[in-house]
Amino acid sequence: MTLTETMAGAARRPKLADRVADEIGGAIRSGKLKAGEKLPTEQRLTISHGVSRTVIREAVARLAADGLVTARQGAGVYVNEAQPTLGAMLAEITSKVSVVLNVLEVRMAIEMESAALAAQRRSASQEADIVAAFAQFDEILGKGEPTGAADFAFHRAIAAATNNPFYVEILDVLGRRTIPRDLVTTVTSGLLRSPEYQRRLQDEHRVIVDAVRAGDAAAARDAMRAHLSAAQRRYQALLRGSGQPPATA
Repeated sequence: MTLTETMAGAARRPKLADRVADEIGGAIRSGKLKAGEKLPTEQRLTISHGVSRTVIREAVARLAADGLVTARQGAGVYVNEAQPTLGAMLAEITSKVSVVLNVLEVRMAIEMESAALAAQRRSASQEADIVAAFAQFDEILGKGEPTGAADFAFHRAIAAATNNPFYVEILDVLGRRTIPRDLVTTVTSGLLRSPEYQRRLQDEHRVIVDAVRAGDAAAARDAMRAHLSAAQRRYQALLRGSGQPPATA
């Protein structure tokens, strides 16, 4: 059975709170929701996003942690007034990209081996989880929605397939920092979340999936190395001030 065939019906939803936070955050960053504007009520958000109140509360908590909104006691939740200057934004990017490169260095040491072990140790259900996460990324990308949560789920599914819980624990500790474009979300957000950029990521993911499914540990390790090395080059280019990921790699 081919990967495309296996993907059919295998897609799995990412965490709902992450999806809702990404949708509201996108509306804020695009200017659809303006600084100082009050978010719709919790009840209206549950209806418009088709989720529970608990999911909305988790999403708002994430937006507040990202500095996008502030909850005012008894008044509601408001989009933050203060918007950084261009200089502050560029300084923030430099700081965040430096963190991203440090995280990628750690991930390189961990995930290359986790991919190799997943190729050797995965169970049928764990392989299905990897394919499902890959399929979910593909589905979300096709809809033009944020893929960060699905990207994390993909890497986490590979870690789980090692059958060594510490690989999963390390990714969980890194959390949202695992996915670089979810950390660098100011000036570069459009570049890092463009369909072309994310299709390139998905092509790299496909090579990893094929190697894991083939049980080829060496190829899985090499594919993960190529994927994370390409990410390092992209963010090194940003750190050098190019403001744009390179066209290849």
